[in-house]
Amino acid sequence: MTRPIRVAVLGGGSWGTTVAALAARNTPAILWARDDDVAREVNEQHTNTRYLDDRELPESLEATSDIAEAVTAADVLVMGVPSHAMRSALEDVAPHLRPWVPVISLAKGLEQGTRLRPTQVISEVLPGHPVGLMAGPNLAKEVLDGMAAAAVVAMADDRVAQSLQTLFHNRVFRVYRNDDLLGSELGGVLKNVIAIAAGMAEGLGVGDNTRAMVLTRGLAEMTRLGEAMGGQARTFAGLTGLGDLMATCMSPQSRNRRVGEGIATGKTVEQVIEEMGQVAEGVKTARTVMELGAEHDVALPICCEVDAVVNEGRTATEAYRGLQRETARAEHHGVY
Repeated sequence: MTRPIRVAVLGGGSWGTTVAALAARNTPAILWARDDDVAREVNEQHTNTRYLDDRELPESLEATSDIAEAVTAADVLVMGVPSHAMRSALEDVAPHLRPWVPVISLAKGLEQGTRLRPTQVISEVLPGHPVGLMAGPNLAKEVLDGMAAAAVVAMADDRVAQSLQTLFHNRVFRVYRNDDLLGSELGGVLKNVIAIAAGMAEGLGVGDNTRAMVLTRGLAEMTRLGEAMGGQARTFAGLTGLGDLMATCMSPQSRNRRVGEGIATGKTVEQVIEEMGQVAEGVKTARTVMELGAEHDVALPICCEVDAVVNEGRTATEAYRGLQRETARAEHHGVY
């Protein structure tokens, strides 16, 4: 008999902890948390109240604040740290990770300066490892509450993807596969910027029609840029595109939407982030997305207004006035 696959998840935030909990119900799993108190609470009380209130975690889930302990025996490594911390975390991992261990990213942002996607950073720091991501419309607290949800494991090697599916899949959490790694990853990056616009719409009380318009035209922007960069159009109609966009734009639990709502009430970006105490990837990503749009000659009017709000001090009201000035062309202009 072969021994069970051991999963290590790096990142003791809400989603990292949730993914570790999913894995722990199927196979041995260990969670690395930077904070000793978080690791101790997971081990002793089987909760992570800082991020997930009093929701119970599997008793079989181990936790540690020692990165070597987490990684050395891992057969699969899941990177649940934010995109801005990805490279430094991987550099800490490198001396301890065995060769050829698959590495899966949960991050939904771009590295500042290099504009690299998280999976590209992984490949650069850990060459020779199969690399992929797991993403979808997944709000951590709902998943832990046992509400039905789905995600995608995206990577080039379908055989490895199939083996990873079973590690996280259960009766109410379905895991699909997709070989369009680039498109799947870009969906998670771009939807965060659109979600800030959706949050501003909520905060301004602009109405359901406007919110629906922002979501659908935001999806068009995501698809235009994604295709220009080499992704498949159909990916953006799936779980990592439209699905993730809907969850992030519609749910009050969404950090990026909450940023937009806070801005609409007159708070600064810094004030909203401080109050949340968590990372909102769309804030750091907006300017980089605009750079990519310029590089690939893709118009991104919604992302442009969000960038002006989070980086240049434009108000939410001014941003929506700017969108009203956008010229309407053929609905699918530049999409197909």
